Amino acid sequence: MVFQKSLTRELTLTALGVFIVLLAIIVSTQAINLLGRAAEGQIANEAVAALIGFWTLGFFPVLMILTVFVSVLVVFTRAWRDHEMVVWLSSGLSLRDWIWPIMRFTLPLAVLVAGVTLFVGPWADQRSQDYAEIIKRREEISAISPGVFKESASSSKVYFIENYSGLHSAATNIFMQDMTEGKVSTIFAKRGYISIKPDGERVLVLEDGKRYVGEPGQADYQIGEFKRYTASLGDSQVATGPASNRQSIPTRALIAGSGNPEYRAELAWRLSMPFSCIFLALLALPLSYYNPRSGHTYNLLFALLAFFLYQNGLTLTRNWVGQDKVGVWAVALVHALMLAAALLLLKHRDRPQAPFSQSMRLMFSKKR
Repeated sequence: MVFQKSLTRELTLTALGVFIVLLAIIVSTQAINLLGRAAEGQIANEAVAALIGFWTLGFFPVLMILTVFVSVLVVFTRAWRDHEMVVWLSSGLSLRDWIWPIMRFTLPLAVLVAGVTLFVGPWADQRSQDYAEIIKRREEISAISPGVFKESASSSKVYFIENYSGLHSAATNIFMQDMTEGKVSTIFAKRGYISIKPDGERVLVLEDGKRYVGEPGQADYQIGEFKRYTASLGDSQVATGPASNRQSIPTRALIAGSGNPEYRAELAWRLSMPFSCIFLALLALPLSYYNPRSGHTYNLLFALLAFFLYQNGLTLTRNWVGQDKVGVWAVALVHALMLAAALLLLKHRDRPQAPFSQSMRLMFSKKR
């Protein structure tokens, strides 16, 4: 029908605009956070763009769910404001007749959310961990900017480099000061790079330099020259496996390990995402009611409150399932309550001028 095609086109254009705005806000916020951490030397400068990309992929399902909810809400609020819904109801049609046109728009996006949540999201989270691990293995030098003094995580070493080549992971004109066991060791080297031992320990290899060792306040310093000097950079760094973070565990592994409460909680959360997209789109239809005579937009506040209650309810039940306090049925109960609320509001908005209590009595009263 013509109105279905027109609605789908309007929802699509609105969703595109909403998605771009939300994506710009969220990505810019995360970019500012990562750039601040890079300026402080916590992460390498070249890691910022990759980490933003991985983070965006992981956040995509929630972003798409919010986009669908806001799009349906905005489009139908406009229809109420322009009296289109009044004409619709006056023609003897019900709000329930809008459900299928909305589902035509929502179901493909719900399938997209399911695909990203079940498959792409865990992959992106694992790749983010792997990339962060690679950066961590050379963060003692590569995470700092040339010409800036950098203190190690253990606060026992201070580094300074004049130039750094990210391509070869090598630095030139290196200054390092090691303060351990009451002695100060100061090293100047022309070149240096980070090497990984077979056991995973990171070591800093310095070439062509001098080493000064002594106690602070004393004049008996020892001076030595070296062609090659190796300094430990800390404990062994073993790459984190998928099991270190349940968000990065593949869905197949979650299904195979369903006996683990945390695995059940994560699996239930992933399966909840596409259902959330559908139920929120359905809820947005009655919540979009707008009375042009009053001029108030309280419906937007109620819609925002409903979204946060729904998402927080799912998060809370997921945590309870992970702690083995309740079963997976608790997550399904939250969805059932949201679906029931959407259907009750749909029935009520078929009579927009009737009080809510009267609509409920008509709904549950027996027909004579």
